[in-house]
Amino acid sequence: MIAQAIMDGLIAGAMIGLGAIGITLTYSILRFANFAHGELLSWGAYIALALSDGLGYLSASLMLPVGPFSFGWSLPLAAILAVALTGTLALLADALLFGRLRAKGGTIIIMVMASFGAALTLRSLLEFLFSTKPAYYSKALQIALPLGGEMRATPDQLLTLGLAAVLVIAIHLLLTRSATGRSMRAVSENQQLAGIVGIDVRRIIRIVWLLGAGLACVAGIMAGLVVQIRPHMGHDLLLPLFAAAILGGIGSVPGAMLAGLIVGLSEAIAVQVIGAEWRAAVAFVILVAVLLTRPQGLLGRAA
Repeated sequence: MIAQAIMDGLIAGAMIGLGAIGITLTYSILRFANFAHGELLSWGAYIALALSDGLGYLSASLMLPVGPFSFGWSLPLAAILAVALTGTLALLADALLFGRLRAKGGTIIIMVMASFGAALTLRSLLEFLFSTKPAYYSKALQIALPLGGEMRATPDQLLTLGLAAVLVIAIHLLLTRSATGRSMRAVSENQQLAGIVGIDVRRIIRIVWLLGAGLACVAGIMAGLVVQIRPHMGHDLLLPLFAAAILGGIGSVPGAMLAGLIVGLSEAIAVQVIGAEWRAAVAFVILVAVLLTRPQGLLGRAA
């Protein structure tokens, strides 16, 4: 049972880690905790669902399962479009709300409260458009494959693990090996000084919103693929996302993914050992423990 809990924890942790990367990037650049980030997961999942269904109506062949997976080509195609549209939604929220507050010198607490309001608005709009009933990309049943050591996973679950690993490596290389990544790190260190030396700070902020929202969209699609899609799915993941972002160290992409895996494993093992009703408390305990013992996180730098 513990072996299977480990596998379940890794799968959940991969989703948490991807979502936490968006939070850690946004905080390191904009210096506020965006509580609307969880809703980007939900919106990404629902946008992908709507686009996938639309492509399926246009061509039934796109709905036929791809290899061992439960979904057809309509979902990967829809996911690409959903990433772009979720990024556009984040840019729109910044243009209409967060950007205007920054321009007026809004304090951190004002930005945080604004993100709460944005989260409620986005969640309510999702419920209005799609109802509160759970939805699924596919209702096809999959047989879990034996992986050794009493661990089993479906092809969809293995795909999410592989996709998460590829995305983390890609984002890490972007931040460490590209001019854009160097500019992002410079803005993170000192936004005013970065602007003085010629870095387009507004462009970097737009890139951060696009990256964070895109990763949130992928995490939402992954969650919908292996579990289900609900308007509150992002809200339910918000505490684990923040726990992973803080545990990994603000600004650290590898740290966020590592911490996401730790949070996911902790939750899965807690379910097996002490009961499912304690799952939500695990992320809170981790969050408090990190803030008390190592505020800079696992891979973060001390202030």
